[in-house]
Amino acid sequence: MDEEQGRRKALVPAIETESTEEVGRLFEEHHALVFRAAYRITGHAGDAEDVLQTVFLRVLRREGEAGPMGSPESYLYRAAVNAALDLLRSRQRGPFIPLEEVAPVLADRSALAPDRRQSAGEIREWLRKTVARLSPRAAEMFALRFFEDKENPEIAALLGTSVQTVAVTLHRARQRVEQEFRAYMGEKQ
Repeated sequence: MDEEQGRRKALVPAIETESTEEVGRLFEEHHALVFRAAYRITGHAGDAEDVLQTVFLRVLRREGEAGPMGSPESYLYRAAVNAALDLLRSRQRGPFIPLEEVAPVLADRSALAPDRRQSAGEIREWLRKTVARLSPRAAEMFALRFFEDKENPEIAALLGTSVQTVAVTLHRARQRVEQEFRAYMGEKQ
């Protein structure tokens, strides 16, 4: 187990599951939450389904490894975000882009001409890959802030850190994404 996995395991207590029926109940109650979180990050239903399966298999395997957890919803949400980012990282290939410059292109896809839709899709894919190349903590915060529309205090509470740490990390992550977007757009011209 690498250092990052060890850190995550120590920070996120396991859900107390007494049986596969308990995991089944958790699945019934929270599968939509996990799927939506994964889909927002990966952008593909098939990938979101893979993440869904991964998250619940991990829950099943963790039975009895750690003590009870207070909020299964919070744990599963974070697990979905992390698993989706892991999936994107595993597929690294291609260049990266900044959010402010992309927002107008991504906002109204239905009004775009076919060539602009193609470009918007490329930019969305580039953004996902770029976020996946950030550090795990920065990628998680970036995804929560910009893909899930969570506010900094909410992110801080979810991740067990300070609002200032979230703000600094997001600022640095956005700067990196913007820098890579400028490079990406230079390559495209």
